[in-house]
Amino acid sequence: MAAEPVCDLVVPCRDEALALPTVLARVPDRFAVIVVDNGSRDGTAGVARRLGARTVDEPVAGYGAAVAAGVAAASAPYVAVMDGDASMDAADLDPMLDAVLAGRVTMALGRRRPVSGGVWPWHARAGTTALAWWIRRSTGLPVHDLAPMRVCPRDALVALDVRDRRFGYPLELMLGAARAGWTVEEHDIAYRERAAGTRSKVSGSVRGTLRTAVDFAKVMR
Repeated sequence: MAAEPVCDLVVPCRDEALALPTVLARVPDRFAVIVVDNGSRDGTAGVARRLGARTVDEPVAGYGAAVAAGVAAASAPYVAVMDGDASMDAADLDPMLDAVLAGRVTMALGRRRPVSGGVWPWHARAGTTALAWWIRRSTGLPVHDLAPMRVCPRDALVALDVRDRRFGYPLELMLGAARAGWTVEEHDIAYRERAAGTRSKVSGSVRGTLRTAVDFAKVMR
């Protein structure tokens, strides 16, 4: 019999049916996938199940709501999170999990490195740079991105009690991790174009970026 997965991979999704085959094909064997369907209208959940993933339905809209539902459904001792738009390679999770398993850090984070021009819109990149600077200055955590891909112990994550259910979730996560004395380490990850036919809910428009900035501001109060 196959060994139990070491880590559950939570993939929050809304209308990512076109991207999921690419995303899930690259997931390392040590990870069991939980796709959280956050109000999709394109059959995302059905595609995920056909590809062998476990699915969870989260009707409350919001990135934080989807992640929280996935973490609640997870049972492995470690949990990872990444987007389901095919802009990142799930194979990059392997060295991140190794860093946590070795006890070197509490949480390993991905730091996006665009592989070509135009992958990361200027407004989204500028906002990320400014907020990462604020996090470093406020907490001392050595971060340069907003944890688009991450791995940590599940029980420790649950204990942080992250409450934000929108796009402020990653910021609240890192502030809580700093207060709890977590150690973190960034790993460079390739950042590519999203799967054809899909669009980012955050960086796909200036409006989306501004909406996210509002969520961040609420957490920073």
